[in-house]
Amino acid sequence: MFIFKATIKSMVMLKNILKYLLIIFVLITGVLLATGKLYYYKALVYNYVNIDDLDLFAKHEVGIADPEEWKISTLYNTQTLSPRLQKQLDDNETVAFLIIKNDSIIYEKYWDGYSDSSLSNSFSMAKSVISMLIGAAVQDGKIKSLDEPVADFIPEFKEGDKSKITIRNLLMMSSGLDWNEGYASLTSQVTEAYYGTELYKQVTSLKVAEAPGKFWEYKSCDTELLGIIVTKATGKSIAEYASEKIWKPIHSQHAAQWSLDKKDGLEKAYCCFYSNARDFARFGKLYLNHGTWNGVQVLDSMYVQQSITANMLPDKETNQPTEIYGYQWWLTKNNDEKVFYMRGILGQYVIVVPGRNLIIVRLGHKRSTDANNKANDYPVFIEEVMKMY
Repeated sequence: MFIFKATIKSMVMLKNILKYLLIIFVLITGVLLATGKLYYYKALVYNYVNIDDLDLFAKHEVGIADPEEWKISTLYNTQTLSPRLQKQLDDNETVAFLIIKNDSIIYEKYWDGYSDSSLSNSFSMAKSVISMLIGAAVQDGKIKSLDEPVADFIPEFKEGDKSKITIRNLLMMSSGLDWNEGYASLTSQVTEAYYGTELYKQVTSLKVAEAPGKFWEYKSCDTELLGIIVTKATGKSIAEYASEKIWKPIHSQHAAQWSLDKKDGLEKAYCCFYSNARDFARFGKLYLNHGTWNGVQVLDSMYVQQSITANMLPDKETNQPTEIYGYQWWLTKNNDEKVFYMRGILGQYVIVVPGRNLIIVRLGHKRSTDANNKANDYPVFIEEVMKMY
């Protein structure tokens, strides 16, 4: 009898605890709903971003037409990767590594069930794609000039200091907007952009922290605003315009996908373009060949050159001229050889060494960083591949 009563008492206590937990959950949900922070739940469930996040979000397809295969070099996969390069690839859970020399695939390897047709997240490599679309919109006359005010396309920028921000400021990551690029926090602006459902409202309601054009400071909001400008200027979604102006003209083999903030919503322009190593490499070839593809001028060569020229604005952290960034493209050197590249978190890269007619693509789950949390994996890819070819 005592055990029976104790069991009943325990069940009543458990029922009360569950009831109070449910009440707390409903209250928290109400607060999050009222404040537009319901995305916290999704962020908690899925935690840190992943290259396989495609099915977590609504998406637009970036369509293809007249797909063309890459040529395969007679030296295909005859070289062995150096121990240093192999270790870098293994330690950071690489899923694809591709080398193209003189317009032919010369080395290619996949891991973890991935293949030459597997879709994975570009992350911030998408920023370079948005730069291409701005160039295309200028070429089409949809944007008058890179010095056109953002306010010409986004009405929320017509008043106050925001009215001074130009498209060029956004391309050069010098908007001066109040944005923190921190990735680790549940409450960060980047987390909200990734898991939230109101991207337009989030980026257009930002305040100005400092004069536009004063400093270079990497901010995903700048790219998202560029994406909105593309849509406003062309009357087409980013995915639709990317298909028409870039993806089809470079004869991609597979349709790509671009994640949205919600169903029928806005593309996450600053990230989340999904494709495969072979098709990502086409962006490198397009810029390596000054905007032409098989003799057809897809993007204006002068715009391409500007995109991969250092903006030389003072770096917000160091106050030194920025030699590592152009118009949404990263820049570096190996010894005296110029290198430009697309780059995304967790080590997604399309690297171009124009002096060697060389393109390197690396996709994977992790990246390596130095003591200052700066990426230090791409120099290994560049140095070791240049030794090979």
